[in-house]
Amino acid sequence: MAIYTQMSGEEVAKRGKAWYAKSICAKVESPENIGKMVIINVKTGEYEVENHSLSASHHLHANRPDAPLYGIRIGYNFAETLGGVMERTSS
Repeated sequence: MAIYTQMSGEEVAKRGKAWYAKSICAKVESPENIGKMVIINVKTGEYEVENHSLSASHHLHANRPDAPLYGIRIGYNFAETLGGVMERTSS
């Protein structure tokens, strides 16, 4: 099993956004997936799409317990809000 070095939160977010834009977005952004979570292993690009981020994280951590993960809600700019309103990204 590979041991990943620690990354800053900023580095995890940067890599996660890059993976999503480069190779994941086109595969997952469909009407049936809007609002679901995509969780990305930022080292390998592996990802899971689930209704809830926790179940997707568990699936990815089953294979690589030390994987740095990044999550985004499909079709939105934010994964979660605290008392706010989530607005859809333009398609």
